Amino acid sequence: MSERKLYSQRVWLDNKLQPATITFHNGTISAIHKEKLNDAEDFGNAVIMPGVIDVHVHVNEPGRTEWEGFETATQAAAAGGTTTIIDMPLNASPVTITLDAFQQKLKSTEGKLNINVGFYAGLVPGNAPHLESLMQAGVVGVKCFLTHSGIDEFPNVTEKDLDEAMPIIAKYNVPLLAHCELYDKEVDCDFESHPTSYQHYLASRPKQWENNAIDLMIRKCRQ
Repeated sequence: MSERKLYSQRVWLDNKLQPATITFHNGTISAIHKEKLNDAEDFGNAVIMPGVIDVHVHVNEPGRTEWEGFETATQAAAAGGTTTIIDMPLNASPVTITLDAFQQKLKSTEGKLNINVGFYAGLVPGNAPHLESLMQAGVVGVKCFLTHSGIDEFPNVTEKDLDEAMPIIAKYNVPLLAHCELYDKEVDCDFESHPTSYQHYLASRPKQWENNAIDLMIRKCRQ
């Protein structure tokens, strides 16, 4: 059995930084000692702490890598103490709504991952038949929008689309993430004339849109 012991004067333990040795067996923490063990690797004053998990990241590769790519995204995450990210399905091109698109995304990550990375599939009108193969391929969840996503290749779903997809998603016991704004009607807020005004922006996304979307998703989950 493989064992490793790491010591630092600054281990985040019991809500404070303190000296400690962490023992691992086959990559899993097996013991924590509040002193230095003789055979521990000494990391001096370096901070040892749990890594951050960011479950909402838009990496944009393949296809829009000039916005961000897996190499720079995972390097930046590692530098900031993030050890796992989950990539959203809508900013890549192609968007991650079929198994073929997912395989293209996986290929685009080769040799570029500096941390752990997981992936969401997308739910859009008409792609429910693709969800099963995507979940079998290992996506950790499914993302949909209830209003325009900002990406034309990733249109929002309707209640009919949810009725078709949710039983398939439930079968695999993965989460369905919904952008909860349910478009109702045009809002007279003059945001286009005041594109840098936060108050005008808030007025362009009425709270009722969010309330209606959450009500819809609660009703769908109960069904």
